[in-house]
Amino acid sequence: MKKFRIYTAALILLFVLLVSQNCARVERDIQKVDRLPEIFPDYRDLVLPVNIAPTNFKILEKGQRFIVTVGFPGQRQLVIRSARPDILIPSSKWKKGLKNSVGKAFTVQIDVLMKENIWQRFKPIENRVVADSIDGYLVYRRIKPIHNFWGSMGIYERNLSDFTERPLLLNRTLDNGCINCHVFYQKKPDRMVLHTRGTIGVGMLIVEGEKVVKVDTRTPFNKGPVVFRSWHPNGQILATSVNHFIQFFHATGESREVLDLSSDLLLYHFDSNKISTVPAIASPDRMETFPCWSDDGKVLYFCSAPKLQSYLQPEDKYVSTIYHRVKYDLNKIGYDPATDTWGQIEPLLPASVTGKSVLMPSLSPDGKFLLFCMADYGCFPVLLKSSDIYIMNMKTGQYRKPDINSNQAESNYSWSSNSRWFVFGSKRMDGLCARPYFCYVDTDGKVSKPFILPQKETDYYEKILDSYNVPEFLTAPVKTSWQALTRAALDNDRMVKAVLDERVKLDAVSGASPQPTWQQPLH
Repeated sequence: MKKFRIYTAALILLFVLLVSQNCARVERDIQKVDRLPEIFPDYRDLVLPVNIAPTNFKILEKGQRFIVTVGFPGQRQLVIRSARPDILIPSSKWKKGLKNSVGKAFTVQIDVLMKENIWQRFKPIENRVVADSIDGYLVYRRIKPIHNFWGSMGIYERNLSDFTERPLLLNRTLDNGCINCHVFYQKKPDRMVLHTRGTIGVGMLIVEGEKVVKVDTRTPFNKGPVVFRSWHPNGQILATSVNHFIQFFHATGESREVLDLSSDLLLYHFDSNKISTVPAIASPDRMETFPCWSDDGKVLYFCSAPKLQSYLQPEDKYVSTIYHRVKYDLNKIGYDPATDTWGQIEPLLPASVTGKSVLMPSLSPDGKFLLFCMADYGCFPVLLKSSDIYIMNMKTGQYRKPDINSNQAESNYSWSSNSRWFVFGSKRMDGLCARPYFCYVDTDGKVSKPFILPQKETDYYEKILDSYNVPEFLTAPVKTSWQALTRAALDNDRMVKAVLDERVKLDAVSGASPQPTWQQPLH
């Protein structure tokens, strides 16, 4: 027994000596590299919320072994040793580390073992953590990057503090119909609208808790269903557009184009189930789309372009040949919800000034900043590589293009409820799929470097070829069951028919605006 103890003590001593000698050798053989390491996704020099999931990543530097040391303020260093370049950060230590880093920065030191036992040490990554939390949940539609046909799709909810994702509604339960354009009232999960089309029938699902009603929004004025939408702050009105989109293809360059043949703006009144509009926002001489309410509900922002016929030139044979000339203005108009009366249209950012098409206005909940897209032409920024995100200070009217854009399409954004974060869709990774990226906006309107939605697997975005459409923040998880949504979507017998407001005069505005035949010869 005594000899066994002596042998054990000797072995322990030998192990300690070997480890200390190896560590000393490693320290002597470290080569410092004067640049940041390449990692995927690019989680470097970021501003992060305190409640985001671990930013797992893959080291793109070649090596035989990897050591990652995460230095959170006020706690012991987190050391991750791996024979693979995939770095998975323990969730519990990550959450504790972020809390300790609020108002400060934490570091990520990466060492890579090269040949002949030589280690390379790269410049440490520094990421800052702010106290402004991000809304806890994100809802989006996942769909394949299709062209003129859709396949499987679904509306999903993601917990942003971990990697939990769950489907809210899948179209495979709806005879593979289309589900799209979800929007929640004030980022709360108990009130939302969602559109359906295809074999399950055209309709708008109005969700209030477990109560789901399907409404046919077509009327004698608008022959098509509503599309883009914005919920009025009073919760009783939905500003929507009715659009007549067509899609066509090119043999070279960007393969797809979407042209809006005609569009108008409407209001859907929840209490009366009525559709209303006025000539100012549904003119036969203009195409109005992308409504967005102000934070107090007294102003409606929207995009508008002259009717397609105004872009025609003598040499044009088809309407489809003029797609690259169509450019939209950003306008606003006053509205009094108490009397349901309108003011006069005011141009906010005309295409004649910008030289571009202004699209998709989205106002921060505090009313201080407006996000919008500008593209070379057109109305469908998700397909336009020229589409970039801009931000306007609503107090000064000044706008700028923040350094968050890429050479691919940027579009589809949503503000967090505290107005400090927004999420947007970008195709920057491969030019094919739109993925969700997050940015922090400080009180002066400075926008931080975007970072992609963290995933548990470091190669997730290389394996999953899905576009994330219409990402919407939520403050809490949705409680409405998928069974309730599915039953309402399929039950066309109980679908409610919207009523056209009797004040809408069909001879004053046609519904929607006059629609040209896009492929018929013009002369």
